[in-house]
Amino acid sequence: MPTDYYQLLGVSREASDADIKKAFRKLARELHPDINRHDPAAEEKFKEVAEAYEVLNDSERRAIYDRYGHEGLRSGGYEPSFSGFGNIGDIFEAFFGGGSPFGSVFGGGGTGQGGDAAIEVSLTLEEVATGVTRDLEIDLTATCSHCHGNGAEPGTPIETCPRCQGTGQLQAVSRSVFGQLVRMQACDRCGGEGKIAQTPCRICRGSGHETRAESINVEIPAGIDDGQRIRLSGRGHAGSRGGPSGDLYLLVDVQPDPRFERHGEDLVTRVDVPFTDAALGARLTVPTLVGDEQLELKPGTQPATLLRLRGRGLPQLRRRGTGDLHVVVNVLVPNNLNDEQRELLHRFRESANGDTYPAPKGQEGLFDRIRHAFRA
Repeated sequence: MPTDYYQLLGVSREASDADIKKAFRKLARELHPDINRHDPAAEEKFKEVAEAYEVLNDSERRAIYDRYGHEGLRSGGYEPSFSGFGNIGDIFEAFFGGGSPFGSVFGGGGTGQGGDAAIEVSLTLEEVATGVTRDLEIDLTATCSHCHGNGAEPGTPIETCPRCQGTGQLQAVSRSVFGQLVRMQACDRCGGEGKIAQTPCRICRGSGHETRAESINVEIPAGIDDGQRIRLSGRGHAGSRGGPSGDLYLLVDVQPDPRFERHGEDLVTRVDVPFTDAALGARLTVPTLVGDEQLELKPGTQPATLLRLRGRGLPQLRRRGTGDLHVVVNVLVPNNLNDEQRELLHRFRESANGDTYPAPKGQEGLFDRIRHAFRA
């Protein structure tokens, strides 16, 4: 049985168009060959989620699918519009009017533009706070050093491609609910060049490229956030026949820090305080990204009180200014008393009166206070 389209994208049947598009782009990034090199089925999985997106992103097709399922689409003549396409780059072009968001090292074209590449960079919050320089290694396609990119064994002739008759392009026809879709795509024999080598290069086998492990040194600015991309122009895969190289994208993955929760450039941390310290006052040890700091706790501090350490958050990306660290006071109530401690608390309760405790100040909750603190 065909897999449910909603399950493929990981969304509910009530998902909005924006949710569906967001889910598809996330899966597309995960399944892109430049990222997912260890799963040989990545491209086929991508085609499955692309088919799901093609249906659910179209209101008419989605309505048919919701009512009649896969059988309703088939009876209406629907077939994926990319069913005859040769690679992921073609599918991205059909959906978004351009190549893959990370380019493509598949297939050819007349422009000679090299494909984009991507590599994930994992950072800690401390590295986000200061910025960091990283040495990275990535496999990139480069111009073949033996044939210098023309795909032919040195000293042998280059001939007109018999499949496309030298045009470099072929017609691809596929069916959709709107009728036949005709588009031009690069010739799969000559890669869009219109010519082929009579004797292919023994090193690159006629492709004009070879894969090399490249070392790159990159500077990642302070304040960058999880999921952001850094573009390095011209550092991607080499172009064909002397064309320009593609771009290299750094995909930023900021690792969670159990001590902090991030809100833009502000951080939130929780400090546990014995109820006696909250009542009598104390000096707190508060974790920050640059080491522990001391903070004065006033007598009578209430549970969930918010304290602020200005300038102890994260820097703003490529701007002046630094966020704050908000400290949530978590008052600990004892649950394992000995007889002496219990007796003392009984005596305290008997001696307490209306002036011992603060008057209520409304029903504002912890999250409301945090939101208000961020606006301040």
